[in-house]
Amino acid sequence: MVTRRLSLILPALLLPALIGCSSHNAAPVPLSAEAVKAVNDKPGVDREALARAVDDLFSRAETAETRAVVVLKDGRIVAERYAAPYHENTRFVSWSMAKTVTGVMIGQLVSDGRLRLDESVPIPAWQRPGDPRGEITLRQLLQMRSGLQHTEAEGPIYLTDTARMLFLDGRDNMAAYAEAQPLEAEPGKKWEYSSATTVILADLAARSLSATSDPAERRRLVSDYLRNRLFEPLGMKSVLPEYDAAGTLIGGSLIHASARDWARFGEFLRNKGAVKGAQLVPSGWIEFMTGPGPRNPGYGAQLWLNRRPVDGGEAMWPGLPGSAFSMNGHLGQFVLIVPSQGLTIVRLGKTDEGKHDPVRRAMGRIARLYIRD
Repeated sequence: MVTRRLSLILPALLLPALIGCSSHNAAPVPLSAEAVKAVNDKPGVDREALARAVDDLFSRAETAETRAVVVLKDGRIVAERYAAPYHENTRFVSWSMAKTVTGVMIGQLVSDGRLRLDESVPIPAWQRPGDPRGEITLRQLLQMRSGLQHTEAEGPIYLTDTARMLFLDGRDNMAAYAEAQPLEAEPGKKWEYSSATTVILADLAARSLSATSDPAERRRLVSDYLRNRLFEPLGMKSVLPEYDAAGTLIGGSLIHASARDWARFGEFLRNKGAVKGAQLVPSGWIEFMTGPGPRNPGYGAQLWLNRRPVDGGEAMWPGLPGSAFSMNGHLGQFVLIVPSQGLTIVRLGKTDEGKHDPVRRAMGRIARLYIRD
């Protein structure tokens, strides 16, 4: 009787295990023609492996909604894919990736002698006798440690300085709104990420080019400077920056460009500010931008670094070299640069805040295909 019971029970117990083994050993699901077509014939790694890694960004629920991916190895596009209706000529909004563009422009103005890195910044409202904000330096602004009372994303969104500055009472003169905030900490002592801080940098750029307060002239001067000194030399023909009503570049969040042009900018950073043998910004400036800030080793100067952040959490890009860095934007915009591997990886899309870890892990899997032990 016991033997008969066992003969009935054992198959039922073993069936899930057998199914699991069968599933584990099953051949991978065939890739779509679109996934295969997205990868070059000679990408420098196994073509199918790269196609699958890129496909993960488009096909998995946790990485939705990916709209564009571009992968460059040693300056050559090895994979490029778009989700309908997006394509190679679509302009994608930067969100906070714009901060890095602003940071590079500031570096060029410092190189020109128009701004000083370690001097009090020339904001008229801060130069009144006794105003402690007069101690804030350009370096501190670039490294997000000005000490200004800026609230980026805590609490109700309508109370954040970012929303108020971009869409509410600060929208017509964003720099004036950002510069009017008081100190909450001694300049240089506290790290706090802030889009308002980068708008102050954009205002300083306009002020360094002219003393005019005419919005149209401010807009023209900064636009011409960016086009002639940065975008045209890089071949970034799609770029469309936005300005507020006061003529200030919305340099913390609103620059539009194609995925290929964001990749070109990433390559420019990977090559330490050079393109086709021309040094558009001193290489030392890019080294400054990619060096850890004194109050947050996970952040440089308008760039995110692959180091443990100030709160002691995990590095931005686990499993990748410590020299990796990235431009990060709201809703999951990323340009990841891994200099030691000659890699630039662009991912653009719309993924809710707090859900970006799977996107970064998927991008990391692409990068690790190229890492040789």
